[in-house]
Amino acid sequence: MKLTITAPQNQPAVVFSLVDQSALEQLIANKSIETLSDVVTATQFKAQFSEQLPLVGLSTETPFLTLLGLGDTEQLAQKKLATLAQHIITVAQKKHAAIEINVAALPAKFQYIFALQLTQANYTFDEFKSTKHQQVLEQVYFSNSQLTAQQIELLNALQSGQNLARDLGNKPGNTCYPEYLVTVAEELVKAYPNHLKLTVLDEQQIADLGMGAFLAVSQGSDRPGRIITLEYNSDREEAPVVLVGKAITFDTGGISLKPGAGMDEMKFDMGGGASVFGTLRAICEANLPIHVVGLIAAAENMPSAKATRPGDIVKTMSGQTVEILNTDAEGRLVLCDALTYVKRFNPAVVIDIATLTGACVVALGKILTGAFSPDDELIHELETAGETSFDRVWRLPVIDDYQDGLDSPFADIANITGPVGGGAISAACFLQRFTREYRWAHLDVAGTAWVSGAAKGSSGRPVPLLTQFIANRVK
Repeated sequence: MKLTITAPQNQPAVVFSLVDQSALEQLIANKSIETLSDVVTATQFKAQFSEQLPLVGLSTETPFLTLLGLGDTEQLAQKKLATLAQHIITVAQKKHAAIEINVAALPAKFQYIFALQLTQANYTFDEFKSTKHQQVLEQVYFSNSQLTAQQIELLNALQSGQNLARDLGNKPGNTCYPEYLVTVAEELVKAYPNHLKLTVLDEQQIADLGMGAFLAVSQGSDRPGRIITLEYNSDREEAPVVLVGKAITFDTGGISLKPGAGMDEMKFDMGGGASVFGTLRAICEANLPIHVVGLIAAAENMPSAKATRPGDIVKTMSGQTVEILNTDAEGRLVLCDALTYVKRFNPAVVIDIATLTGACVVALGKILTGAFSPDDELIHELETAGETSFDRVWRLPVIDDYQDGLDSPFADIANITGPVGGGAISAACFLQRFTREYRWAHLDVAGTAWVSGAAKGSSGRPVPLLTQFIANRVK
């Protein structure tokens, strides 16, 4: 689905017009809609939020017009816009190739988020369905919009990237595994050969680099792990923004086995890596002039005779040793070696993205992503990008007071703390020990990377946040 602010040559026959409740009388006086006053009176249309009034054949400008209430725009909140977006997509997706949305009544500060939420509402995933989703909507034209051409370009790019991340997250573990993610990277390079350069490390190369923590996770599976690096605009001289994504393509917990209930959702444990793929596609589509490196740490966490045991001690690429007290705290193990590896790129900043802890879900639920960094300026950049893209973060502490809980009597560091709470914080503190040499932030997306329940599926977050963060850094 393509978004545009340029009037198409053939004007869409289907128009949705957003209506401010306070301006309803003014709209009634508009002579382009015949007998509107009578229809409004008969239907008791008040332009309350999400209230609709179809006007077929009554407008002199279009045969199919639907008025869609905004309520009082002074009281309008961003979170409500998703409801409007979903309503429009539900009506139009299967019936109309092109629609127009008159957003004159929508305050300018909401128009970008509303357009983004239309793209999110339009997403479907039916790869494994016998009956495919019938979707005909190809174009959305925003009339009377204050969006810029640059914003529209970024929105279309974001849609492409977020959809890729959602597709990857929704695939089951038997089809989406580390080696499959290599093919995804190869396809991206084929699609954007002038932008991307690919490097893939196999397990022998990973072992040669001394990544004992990464291998402690991947060794339990018959699916070998991979370190996938995609460099965007590698010819640019500036220090890159580096994104590091955890991609555990299925997480059983290993020997520290998870409960069976809900384990199917552990296919979403590669959401961090999926978001890196999605962000790279988005910035390729937007052709942003900036240097970015995306690393995907891909492995499967399985129990087997080869799997790591609780109490095993491994040596990381950094030289620090880790006592693995819980094999289900595996994300930090693959990430710590990846975070050491990316030092070779002399990064401007490093952001790791991981479905890391259930503790973060307890703290923040499914609304906000947990953001950890000792760098106030970097947190401010992430918060700003999150507000712009409505893919918001909430800062949680990563301070030395929590580091003592990670001490081990047998190794330099344990991979979990004792039963003292603050699990999301201690996980971030673990990662911090491997990031002291550059500016770094950690995003815990365990609560935001997917949705459970009847509407189960990948959200594609934080692709909007990361893409906006990178776009904001373009000079």
